[in-house]
Amino acid sequence: MFRLKENNTTVKTEILAGLTTFCTMVYVVIVNPSILSIAGVPSEQVFTATIIAAVFGTLWLALFANYPIAMAPGMGLNAFFTFTVVQASKGGIDYMTAFSAVFVAGILFFIISLTPLRQMLVKAIPNNLKLAITAGIGLFIAFIGMRSAGLVTGDESNLVKLGDLSSPMVWLTIVGVLVTAILMMYRAFGAIFWGMIVTAIIAAITGNLTFTGVVAMPALPEGILVWNPIEAFGDVIKYGLYGTVFSFILVTLFDTTGTMVGVAKQAGILKDDKLPRARQAFLGDSLSTTIGSMFGTSPTTAYVESSSGVAMGGRTGLTSLTVAVLFLITAFFSPLAGALASVSAITSPALIIVGSLMIGAVRGIEWDKVEEAIPAFLVILIMPLTSSISTGIAFGFISYPLFKLFKGEGKDVHPLLYFFAILFIIQLVFMPH
Repeated sequence: MFRLKENNTTVKTEILAGLTTFCTMVYVVIVNPSILSIAGVPSEQVFTATIIAAVFGTLWLALFANYPIAMAPGMGLNAFFTFTVVQASKGGIDYMTAFSAVFVAGILFFIISLTPLRQMLVKAIPNNLKLAITAGIGLFIAFIGMRSAGLVTGDESNLVKLGDLSSPMVWLTIVGVLVTAILMMYRAFGAIFWGMIVTAIIAAITGNLTFTGVVAMPALPEGILVWNPIEAFGDVIKYGLYGTVFSFILVTLFDTTGTMVGVAKQAGILKDDKLPRARQAFLGDSLSTTIGSMFGTSPTTAYVESSSGVAMGGRTGLTSLTVAVLFLITAFFSPLAGALASVSAITSPALIIVGSLMIGAVRGIEWDKVEEAIPAFLVILIMPLTSSISTGIAFGFISYPLFKLFKGEGKDVHPLLYFFAILFIIQLVFMPH
């Protein structure tokens, strides 16, 4: 089924690769509930929804695309959901409405994935803006990690300031970052996950973590949250969440496409720089985003941590199948995950480290070209300062064609970019955001 001989691999190698990928990304089942719970979503609901989305998306890539790539709710998108869509509305939008926006984004993304439009969008948006979006999200989630742990705190005169360094949570966070960074330095697979475990052990010893249980049957306290497309589209129209839907689609589009191409190239799957079975693969993130929103989690994307499994020899969907099975087993450990997610010092180091990895995208930006550098810089700067991924994207998409026009290179800009720029101007000036 997985064409192991054709791909020059074995069952043992594929299972070991799947175990490696799982260990490098299992932190999501702890971090995702800790972030979405701030928006009011019950942690147990998010935990189970995260598992469902990860299992569905990963199984899809295993069975229909035969790719050694795993999927799960994306870092950055969960922060956007919580802090930009829900919290920034100051009670105007609850998490149920926000999940309607994710549901709509998933449906539209599915339709886009069935057409050539997805490839057109990828080609239309300049590489420097794509890199800037990744870097900006990295800064954004790292800032969230530092703020959640108390490393930085609010200040009336200067917006933010250094937190209380005598706080146990702050010191636990610092230790967590150091432990994780050292593990990564020595290339330990699953460094982020094991860094969280070490931090949790220290937290338990120092009395900052208590366990109420370890194993329990998977549960969805609030059941299915969103299921009616008409009601979901109605919520988006009622609350003017067009920019939110667009941001969910855009970020997932770049994240998944970029990750798939990168990991597929590493695995030797690319044929003449083209993804085989691309349409089957691209349907995975849109469908898992739709299904994940129904149960209570933010959009799903391909995980770059899949490259660790490929480095261990993973070449086929059997690697992904192994990851999916391991996520299913994890579904029975919600009390343990809930306890770990309740202590910000355990999850914050993961956000800071992931942010540091994502900011590395800036190395590919053409900083010596002003017309490329300034729009990219605006994206990176505005995301963390406004706590809004969509606002950062908007400033990049508006400023890029303007700079190109002023330089006399307006013809080099794809028409879709002008269309998006106009939409963003309308959204920023005339609609709530």
